[in-house]
Amino acid sequence: MDRHTRGVLLIFLSCVAYSSAGFFTRLIQLDPWTMLFWRGLFAGLMILCIIIAQERRNTVVAVKAIGWPGLAAALCSTTATIFYLNALHRTSVADVAVFFAAAPFVTAGLGWLWFGTREAWSTLVASFVALFGIVIMVSGAAGEGHLLGDFLAFGMTTCMAIMVLIIRRHHAISMLPAACLSALICPLIVWPFATPFAIGSGDLVYLFLFGTAQFGLGLVLFTMGGRWVSATENALITTVETPMAVAWVWVCFAEVPPGSSIIGGLVVMAAVAAHIWHSNRRAVAMAAA
Repeated sequence: MDRHTRGVLLIFLSCVAYSSAGFFTRLIQLDPWTMLFWRGLFAGLMILCIIIAQERRNTVVAVKAIGWPGLAAALCSTTATIFYLNALHRTSVADVAVFFAAAPFVTAGLGWLWFGTREAWSTLVASFVALFGIVIMVSGAAGEGHLLGDFLAFGMTTCMAIMVLIIRRHHAISMLPAACLSALICPLIVWPFATPFAIGSGDLVYLFLFGTAQFGLGLVLFTMGGRWVSATENALITTVETPMAVAWVWVCFAEVPPGSSIIGGLVVMAAVAAHIWHSNRRAVAMAAA
């Protein structure tokens, strides 16, 4: 398996992990700030254990190696997480989903301005089709929010775009320490608003799984895969997270989505699948040549 295919697979698996957020928030009846505190703490400790297992005596060296690019990526990731939470409280979920689906175009634009990177037409076409699918999913609900919430959602998308561009630009550096730092910064920021010790043992188990299986695993896979896939293609693949999130609550909580969500979700999945097939076919042809 070549690096590009491996990167696509890792990012797709990260979307599976990330998309389970709705599943866990249904199980955990706590305020968002407390959930963010424990999720970030458990995720950060999990990633730290992975780094120590990989690097052993070179752990400190690996952490220092991320430099300013890693620190910038970590801050962008943390900011995107906080923006995302506050956007959901100040605008509709539909509006947030549309901004999230626009990430490939924001990434392509910033990549062109920043590095002069020009994306393949197939990536941009697939991104447009995926955006169209998201619009179908949220049709009738978008536009119900407020300006501040939409601004935060756009800020989240921009931070994500910058993060994936940094990871791709500095692909020679392992950004796992940056992912760990990102997870651990979050509880420090939200601590004043959270009540981390007013929880039961049952909630603590769910929070542990939320932090490790959803956030920590998602961060690890996303960070590793982003090194081998273009930033815009990375953002395109992550659009499958939206229909996957709908599928989680449909299967686990019998929350039947409307027909528009099913149709739009199929459009998104088809756009990403077609792009992956086309890019792999092109990679095989180039290798043969």
